[in-house]
Amino acid sequence: MKPAVAVARLSALAQESRLAVFRLLVQRGPEGLPAGEIAARLKVPQATMSFHLKELSRAGLLRSRQQGRFIYYAPDFKAMQGLVGYLTENCCAESACAPGVCS
Repeated sequence: MKPAVAVARLSALAQESRLAVFRLLVQRGPEGLPAGEIAARLKVPQATMSFHLKELSRAGLLRSRQQGRFIYYAPDFKAMQGLVGYLTENCCAESACAPGVCS
């Protein structure tokens, strides 16, 4: 992963509402939730939620799909795993890891 991509993804998550959205969608799994339900569950106005969903999508952390008149959002698990992998790829590279550090 390029550093600029990691920075964009971390920046998108570095806001309380967007982090809550992402965590909710990770809990929900690959089927995701419609935008209106995300807004209702997190008690965020729909216009504000649209902005947050756009930012997470732009960073490559969410996928969206149209189903009828609703847009469903779900986490891009491959992107999430890539970010975690990028953050930990050099874990303890210069010394032995303590038990449980890299697992």
